[in-house]
Amino acid sequence: MSIEKNKVVSLSYTLRFDNAEGDIIEEIDNTDPEVVLIGNENLFEKFEENLLGLNIGDEFEFILDSEDAYGEYEEERIIDLPKENFMVDGQFDEEMVFEGAIIPMEDEENDIQAEAIVLEIDDENVKLDFNHPLAGETLHFKGSILEIREATAEEIENGDAIV
Repeated sequence: MSIEKNKVVSLSYTLRFDNAEGDIIEEIDNTDPEVVLIGNENLFEKFEENLLGLNIGDEFEFILDSEDAYGEYEEERIIDLPKENFMVDGQFDEEMVFEGAIIPMEDEENDIQAEAIVLEIDDENVKLDFNHPLAGETLHFKGSILEIREATAEEIENGDAIV
């Protein structure tokens, strides 16, 4: 059975910056593989394209440019918000909002809309970066296909693999 739309695929991989010698970003091993439903935008489009037609036991290695992964880094996605937006009971929330923290940003209904990295805090503002941490990066994937199976009707309906 080969990988195609509506197949559930288990895979292991090593993700590195730039190329095969780049620093490791993430390792997914055989003991806790990535399990995805193919063809439902659960992976980057170019990632899926590189897996199509592969079989159990096949190995893969490819590079995704930033535009095919998390996109280009955009300076306009760095914004200042008033420090008062981060008050809890009249006090600035230092436990959650500090330089380097990744914080969820909610809308008026308390639904998380995005995550931002806190870059800087001054007397009046909090500078946030809404770019994905890997925006602008070239990504190198190397791994293997561990399992392929037919997706269930429920998985296809939900658009995601049930593990």
